[in-house]
Amino acid sequence: MIAFIGTGLLGANFTKALLAKGEKVQVWNRTASKATALEADGAKAFDNVADAVRGASRIHLTLTDDAVVDAVLEQAAEGLTPGCYIIDHSTTSTEGALRRTQQWAERGFIYIHAPVFMGPVNALESSGYMLVSGDQEVIAKITPWLSAMTGKLLNLGERTEKAAGLKLIGNLFLIALTSGISDMLALGKAVGVDGSDILGLFSEWNPGAMAPGRLKRVLAAQFDNPSWELQMARKDARLMMEEAAKGDKELVMVSAVAKQMDQWLDKGHAHKDWTIIASGNL
Repeated sequence: MIAFIGTGLLGANFTKALLAKGEKVQVWNRTASKATALEADGAKAFDNVADAVRGASRIHLTLTDDAVVDAVLEQAAEGLTPGCYIIDHSTTSTEGALRRTQQWAERGFIYIHAPVFMGPVNALESSGYMLVSGDQEVIAKITPWLSAMTGKLLNLGERTEKAAGLKLIGNLFLIALTSGISDMLALGKAVGVDGSDILGLFSEWNPGAMAPGRLKRVLAAQFDNPSWELQMARKDARLMMEEAAKGDKELVMVSAVAKQMDQWLDKGHAHKDWTIIASGNL
């Protein structure tokens, strides 16, 4: 028996996928109607989370944050079966993932954090990416279960909180990417270039493919052989912001990066590769 706790968009589709594979699934959600809706797919919904986990050999969580995970698990504790696995797919802090692993081990249960880069469609189709780290014997045991739920399971090693950290780092990139898209659209409005034109450019020129190479360059601290000098990148940032201002638009991300560029220019790095602005975090 499997229990799925937290049946929002992601949890609901995880549950549907498990049911489609012939698993028996008990569900609970803080908004009860989201759990009861899954009974049409074959799940059994409960009003009390302790009842939902009772008899389950593995419990999956897709909840909001550390505080909610802690509160819900405490409510569920009286129903947990000794020896069951608690598998948490929630995006949480590194400290929370480490603390829960230790605390629940002391109470006789196996807790493991397995955050995902998956949307609702991925959960339904068992595609996307799932991260896991920690006790390798535990991971070996649960790998068949997790692999069946995702397109690719990435085992990141023995450091318990590493999966939580890399999940946050991945989400940071997604936030930065969308922030960049927002600035591009704003600049496009200001210079008379619409979104379809930008999409057409990216259909031919894919700057996203540069990300691994750019990261390698930064990690290697290759700033003395510039492909784009800091002073020239700052000039371009100025032009972007000036063009946007003419169209009564603000470039939020570019403005913040320009301030960083100014700090490095003040240090005398005008002729270094502009990626030197990231060197302070190496």
